[in-house]
Amino acid sequence: MNEHYLKLYDRFAEGKGSGIPIEVTLEDLAAALFCTVRNAKLILRRLVEEQLVEWLPGRGRGNYSQITFHAGKEDFLFNLSVSLAQNGEYKQAFELLSEYGNGTHAKEQFMTWLNGHFGYKKEEGTEGLPASDSLIFPVLHPPRTLDPAEANYAFDSHLQHQIFDRLLSFDEQLGRIVPGIAHHWKSDNNATQWTFYLRKGIRFHHGQELTSKDIVFTFERLRMDTQNQWILREVAEMISLGPRVVRILLRKPNRIFDRFMCSVGASILPFGLAGQEETQFWTQPIGTGPFKVVSYSNHRMKLAAHIDYHHGRPYLDEVDIVIMPEDCDPESIGYPAVLHTWGKFIQEERDMPTNDWETTEKLRQACTMLTWNLNRGGPQQSEAFRRAVRMIVHPGEMIAELGGARILPAFGFRPDESRTLVIDPLRPERVRSALKEAGYDGTALQISVIDKYKEDAEWIRKRLEDWGIQAEICNYKIWEDADCTISSIILAEDEVCEIETYENRSSVLRKYLDKERMGWITERIDDALGAEQVETRRIVLREIEQHLRDEASVIFLHHRQLNTFLHPFVRGISLNALGWIDFKDVWLETYD
Repeated sequence: MNEHYLKLYDRFAEGKGSGIPIEVTLEDLAAALFCTVRNAKLILRRLVEEQLVEWLPGRGRGNYSQITFHAGKEDFLFNLSVSLAQNGEYKQAFELLSEYGNGTHAKEQFMTWLNGHFGYKKEEGTEGLPASDSLIFPVLHPPRTLDPAEANYAFDSHLQHQIFDRLLSFDEQLGRIVPGIAHHWKSDNNATQWTFYLRKGIRFHHGQELTSKDIVFTFERLRMDTQNQWILREVAEMISLGPRVVRILLRKPNRIFDRFMCSVGASILPFGLAGQEETQFWTQPIGTGPFKVVSYSNHRMKLAAHIDYHHGRPYLDEVDIVIMPEDCDPESIGYPAVLHTWGKFIQEERDMPTNDWETTEKLRQACTMLTWNLNRGGPQQSEAFRRAVRMIVHPGEMIAELGGARILPAFGFRPDESRTLVIDPLRPERVRSALKEAGYDGTALQISVIDKYKEDAEWIRKRLEDWGIQAEICNYKIWEDADCTISSIILAEDEVCEIETYENRSSVLRKYLDKERMGWITERIDDALGAEQVETRRIVLREIEQHLRDEASVIFLHHRQLNTFLHPFVRGISLNALGWIDFKDVWLETYD
């Protein structure tokens, strides 16, 4: 009925307004609604019953009937869009605004309302209902997967951290591994036999208690054809020594296997997926994490607190994640300031919240880089060409010109190491020499990027063009067949994430580096995992990184700064290594 009202208003009242009788016939109404006269009468009767219109039938042959629209289009469309959004129908709200909003300020009004709608909400209890604390926030893309075995993106991993638990956790603040599902663990002297002792009383979201049977099932599934099978690459056998003891035997030493158990890919699922088929289970997955999935669609995900969570009930009662339409510009939405962590980093003074907000800054443990596809023919097969591009794409100059959250030129994966090094200034004669050695023939490069890196890619394209190197920016969907791509590695679990960057089957390096290079890298990783000393392990991993940098297979660009602006009543916020706010510890302070 609401859409019928808008259609009729557009056809007959546009330019006249509400409250004014307009002469029409039933045939006119039927034509506007693309239906029969009989159906037009039914629709008209409903509109009158709902007091949206007034209808005065014409008396006698040749006399027109009159229709009066009670609600102005702008107010009606705005209120309707708000009502839809409050019911979680954000996509429908935007579709209506796009179709009927021309000539009104309804969309601008809706965006203003939406900005106030998102964020942290504290609702007092009424009529016997308890008070509740919730977080509502928008994202532009849905998670690619909620299956930890297939995880490869920061947002997906963050959600999986909320839904699932792991045997162990890495505490970023303490800088060490802490108990998770396992309250104790040990390994033999050779680091080939690892034993984990499980807590009692850990329950999945559907109430079933977790046992060693769930651990073995999860890991057997992970070892199959999954993106994160690398976590268990050298596992020879898994043994349940009782309901709360699991032993894992490795073919080769791995002295940081306990760190592997902190990885989101090692998140624990219920045995047999709680009796569900794979497709059904992932529509509403079950874990033991601090939040459980209440509903999940292409447009919305709703999480509720797991009240029996073994590390303590979350303070927030609910997290509502709204997946905005693809054509929705995040800048036009005007995300609430607390969410700037995840959008485009805007640090101009006009965008800052009021003075009573706190600002948190953190150098992200991550690196943005350009990686060459060495499994594809093209100019990038020449090391001299890759070195020339590395010199042209000078990180210091990129940061100086583009600014924003780009805060530190990258010399490798880790910002702490990049701080200690100075990148050489651009020396034109060396660039010309490298291009001459490469024999570049003018072939255009394809740079594949997601929207987040388009500004970086455009800057690179222009710089290359200044040196006679042609490049075109293409959609990220074809990244596997492009000449190069821009991406980030996030070191949420430090060296384990560095290893994952090489070994995850969906990672850029895994797809782009040829078999010979990957074989050498795998051998060096095994050497690192067998090393007893942390320093030895770091040296081996740094050797891999140094090799990729020296031959310019990877061009390190920059490290980014994380900013978030905190409302004075929001407590418990900290930015995790994935660049997100941990939902579990957030709480809302109010004063009487």
